[in-house]
Amino acid sequence: MPTSGKDNRSSRPGLILAVETSCDETSVAVVENGTIIRSNVVSSQINTHKRYGGVVPEIASRKHVESVTLILEEAVREAGVRLTDLSAVAVTQGPGLVGSLLVGVVAAKALACALQIPLIGVHHIAGHIYANQLVQELEYPLVALVVSGGHTELVHVPSPGVFRIIGQTRDDAAGEAYDKVARAMGLPYPGGPHVDRLAHEADEGVPMPRVWLEPDSYDFSFSGLKSAVLAVLNQAKMRGDVVHPVRISKGFQDSVVEVLVEKAIRASKEFGAKQLLLAGGVAANRGLREALAARCQRESLPLLVPPLSLCTDNAAMIAAAAFLKWERGELSPLDLKAEPLLSLEDWSVKEPLV
Repeated sequence: MPTSGKDNRSSRPGLILAVETSCDETSVAVVENGTIIRSNVVSSQINTHKRYGGVVPEIASRKHVESVTLILEEAVREAGVRLTDLSAVAVTQGPGLVGSLLVGVVAAKALACALQIPLIGVHHIAGHIYANQLVQELEYPLVALVVSGGHTELVHVPSPGVFRIIGQTRDDAAGEAYDKVARAMGLPYPGGPHVDRLAHEADEGVPMPRVWLEPDSYDFSFSGLKSAVLAVLNQAKMRGDVVHPVRISKGFQDSVVEVLVEKAIRASKEFGAKQLLLAGGVAANRGLREALAARCQRESLPLLVPPLSLCTDNAAMIAAAAFLKWERGELSPLDLKAEPLLSLEDWSVKEPLV
């Protein structure tokens, strides 16, 4: 199957323009050699979806269509480059909302075809993990804790671009549980930041269960914790009592954070990780960042956490992950399809870098 455009890896620097439209952020970035951000423009749809209490897929897709060309032009302008300077075009292939993914895939394919340069489809979670490479050099083997609205995973990365999922959520992802708990307490969407803020205002939290699953399991389960919060709220309502949201928020967050931290540390020890990476939108959670930093310090384990601007969905992280493929000449065909259930392990690089 033919790949897109010319393989011009010999040109330096390697300038990759990346497009990210997997959910409710439209983003385009230009990144040099997988580490230097020349531009990273993000247009968020939060205010649009806030009135519905969550992301509406059809609306998200339309918003991407309206803004992707403008965001692309702005990213190129901010980067101070010409389109002819680009080495490749990258795009989030999956996972994500299929309608949103399609907008980015079509835009990237059109640009790659017009410029006759390579196209690289990227796994969204690989992007979140390699957002850390934009701020610090990675050392292998490493373990990544990925925590977002749709994903909670522990990933062993033995070498650059090779991913082995060792644990994942069996039901609600951590970010999803945050939003559901926030909604139950009447907090605005997105609820995660509000729960995090309230948790820091409480001296004591409502006791909540910790779900560890099997003794040797690295999987997660937050559905029961969410149900425990709902039970506290319903019981208080039946008694005519008032349980302040700050105490519920603290109890809920303490439970989530303890399980995430303990399993991440255990995995890092078992797999001999030289670094522990935190990735995904919930990496912006202050409680999780502080607890993980304190525990890693006690264990003398280097912790990498991206700045807040690189925690949420953005195209710079997609470009960073795409560079892994570009270096190896692992390019995508122009009939690339959006894959909402794309496997991270299957996306791994095929050849080690010589």
